[in-house]
Amino acid sequence: MPGAKLDDIDRMILAELQADGRMTNVELAKRVGISAPPCLRRVRTLEEQGYIRGYHADIDPRELGFEVQVFAMVGLVSQAEADLSAFEGRCKGWSLVRECHMLNGEVDFILKCVAPDLRSFQRFLTEELTSAPNVASVKTSLVIRGAKDEPGVPFDVLEARLAKEA
Repeated sequence: MPGAKLDDIDRMILAELQADGRMTNVELAKRVGISAPPCLRRVRTLEEQGYIRGYHADIDPRELGFEVQVFAMVGLVSQAEADLSAFEGRCKGWSLVRECHMLNGEVDFILKCVAPDLRSFQRFLTEELTSAPNVASVKTSLVIRGAKDEPGVPFDVLEARLAKEA
């Protein structure tokens, strides 16, 4: 089971860094109950093994003038792997697209987009997204407000599952 090969301290390190990626190694070591040098070694190992993919600031888009957030549900003409990969690659090049997820069901992809204003998003929608190769349909939903935006994974659920299996 994923996560099971990590020990309690590794999982505590991940949970603490997920909550506050800016803390010093000394503070992190104190919180997980080990000294700083082995804590730093563990963090580096977790990074090398891919458990930690990076460190990011949680930026408020509206404070920077990105007033529009939209979810775009995209249907493709072809779902051949080459076409799916080509669309994913195209999404990586569109700066307004902040997240891209392939789905199963009626919609092939859902994109989370941000834009400074509705005109900018509309331009992206009409000039880039809907006119992209292999795009059959796009349905959009404008975000009115967000109620929850939690990063990462729920460590309490992971710990409960591991305790149940022990």
